[in-house]
Amino acid sequence: MTAEAPGPFRTADVPLTDPYPHYRRYRESDPVHLGPDGSWYVFRHRDVAHVLADRRYGRGPRPSRIPADCPHLRRTVVNWMVFMDPPHHTEVRALVARSFTPRIVEALRPRIRRLAAELVTALAEEREADLVDRLAAPFPLLVISELLGVPREDRAWFRERAVGLQQATGARVARRADGFAVADAAARDLDAYFRAELARRRARPAFGADLIGAMLEHGGAAADDDTLVGTCIHLLTAGHETTTNLLCKGLLALFAHPEELAALRARPELTAGAVEELIRYDSPVQMITRHAGEADRLGGHTVPGGSRVVLVLGSANRDPERFPDPDRLDLGRDARRHSGFGMGIHYCVGAPLARAEAEIGLTELLRGLPRLAPADEPVRYAKDLVFHGPERMVVRTR
Repeated sequence: MTAEAPGPFRTADVPLTDPYPHYRRYRESDPVHLGPDGSWYVFRHRDVAHVLADRRYGRGPRPSRIPADCPHLRRTVVNWMVFMDPPHHTEVRALVARSFTPRIVEALRPRIRRLAAELVTALAEEREADLVDRLAAPFPLLVISELLGVPREDRAWFRERAVGLQQATGARVARRADGFAVADAAARDLDAYFRAELARRRARPAFGADLIGAMLEHGGAAADDDTLVGTCIHLLTAGHETTTNLLCKGLLALFAHPEELAALRARPELTAGAVEELIRYDSPVQMITRHAGEADRLGGHTVPGGSRVVLVLGSANRDPERFPDPDRLDLGRDARRHSGFGMGIHYCVGAPLARAEAEIGLTELLRGLPRLAPADEPVRYAKDLVFHGPERMVVRTR
C-alpha cells in the first residue's frame, strides 16, 4: 500500500457527478479491497484485466434478487448472455456473432445517420432542450429497432416497454416501489412480441434481412425460442442505456475541454478514434461483477473461491500505470485497451454498433448544431453507479 486506506468502500458513498477522485484513493491505497458487503472491489487496470481474462472467474449464480412473483422477468433475464457461463454462453455468443456481423453494422450506418440527423433537426427547433429525452435516449432505441426489424409503427410501444424494463435495475427500484412489477409487465409484453415475431418469420421466411432473421437462419443448438427471445430483449436493454450514457457523458467531457471540442469540430474525421478516449475517460458502465470459481491471488490478497468480485471499470480506465496522465482528456491518445466494453469471453458483442452510434451521433450533433453548449441548469445524474450517466441534461442549441 502506498497511502493510508480510505476506509470501507460503499457504492452509496461514491459521488455520482465525479467518482474518479474517490476511486483513486482506493486504487493507490487498497487496489483489491474487501468491502463491508463481502465483495472484493478491484480498482487497477492490470487486476481488472487479469480477472476478465481468467476462466476461473465466471458470471456465477443466475440473477437471484428478482422476486418470485415476477416470472416473466426471471425467464427473460435467465436467458441473457451476460449472465451465462460456458458452455451455454459459448453457444449463444457464437450464434449472435454469426448473425450480428460487422457487415450488418456497416449496412446499418446510412440508416443510423438518417435517424441521428432527424433527431438533431428536431432538436434544433428548440432553444433549450433535455438532450437525454430528445436525442440520447430515443436514438439507440431507434437503431436497435432497425437492427431487429421492428416496424416504425411499433416503436413508440417498443420504447415504452424498454424504459419499463429498466426499472429492474437496483437504483431505480430504490426510487420506485413498484419497479419490479413494472419491469415484469414490460418483460411479459416484450416476450410475447418477440415470440410472435419468431412465428411470423418462420411462416414467411425472410432470413438475413435483419438480426432476428439472421439468428433464425443460423439456428443451431442455441436457437430455442427462450434463448432467441431473451437475446433480443437483452440486445435491446444492453444497447440502449449504455449508448445513451456514452453520448451524454461524451458531450459533457467535450464541453469541459473546449480545445478538444474545437479540434473535433474542425476535423470530424477524428471522431471514430475520439470515441475510444471518451469511453476511457468517463465509462458508461462503471462496474461489472464476476464470481471466483476457485481461490486466486489478486493484488496481494487471497480471494477465496465463491467470492463476488466487482471490477471497477471506471477506475481501471483512469489507472496511470496503463494510461499516462489519465485524468486529462486527450482525443489523440491510443485508448483502445480501455476496459469500457469488458474483455475476454464476455467482451461486449455489441461494441461495433455502440461505436458506430457514438461516432455518428456525435458527428451529427456537432455538424447540425454548431453552437451546441451546456445550459445553466445543472446536470442531474441517475442514482445508478453501474449504468452511470445523466437522467437530465439540458443544452442550448443556439
